[in-house]
Amino acid sequence: MLNEEDRARAAGLLLEAERSGVPTTQLDQAFPGIEIADAYAIQKRIIDEKIAGGARLRGHKIGLTSKAMQSTVGIDEPDYGHLLDTMFYQDGETIPMGKLIVPRVEVELAFVLGKPLHGPDVSLFDVLDATDYVVPALELIDGRSKYPRRIVDNIADNAACAGIVLGGRPVRPLDIDLRWVGALLLKNGVIEESGVSAAVLGHPALGIAWLANKLAQHDTGLAAGQIVLAGSFTRTVAVKSGDTLHADYGKLGSISVHFS
Repeated sequence: MLNEEDRARAAGLLLEAERSGVPTTQLDQAFPGIEIADAYAIQKRIIDEKIAGGARLRGHKIGLTSKAMQSTVGIDEPDYGHLLDTMFYQDGETIPMGKLIVPRVEVELAFVLGKPLHGPDVSLFDVLDATDYVVPALELIDGRSKYPRRIVDNIADNAACAGIVLGGRPVRPLDIDLRWVGALLLKNGVIEESGVSAAVLGHPALGIAWLANKLAQHDTGLAAGQIVLAGSFTRTVAVKSGDTLHADYGKLGSISVHFS
């Protein structure tokens, strides 16, 4: 376990890497003995600093929702990060590569809450009742520490979240079977990935329930109006300057972004 001074120093290294576009060393090498609790504390320090600088919290993201991905980093549950208003892009927008380091894109569903959710014991049905609508989303992920990364790197680095794009057609959560929302992800006109949302814990709403119950351990929860990314149901697709990404969600519409 790290002391508060080391946690502050780790947060500073990740913030500087984000500003400069130059990744910092892996946290478990710089801070031997770092634990998952430290990583979440570091993440919170970074988010608090950004909010103090004028950013606004708009929601959360859930990552590592598949058992296969969890096993690769040695954990048995998802992780989570925060969504700030500075991280949102518009459908059709050109995203500057700028200081992105190793940008990749994932296909997800975003839940927009109409009611608050506070654990413990939040269920799938509670999530569906609290959700105003569900909308297609792309998550832009990046790594501000060097690869290969450990789970503590991913968590401290806001669960690798660098941006979010909402688009397509919003739907009420009970109007369709959310497990069977499918998508094709194309890069420069070529299909790179495809999947269905049941790949997220069997039902994407279960990820939201997990998060609400996890946050209850820290005496907080999810507020009405917040947006929650439920987790990817495809593998990540790497992007570089000049690439155009197009996600086709069938009846739920599509999202396109260009990288420059």
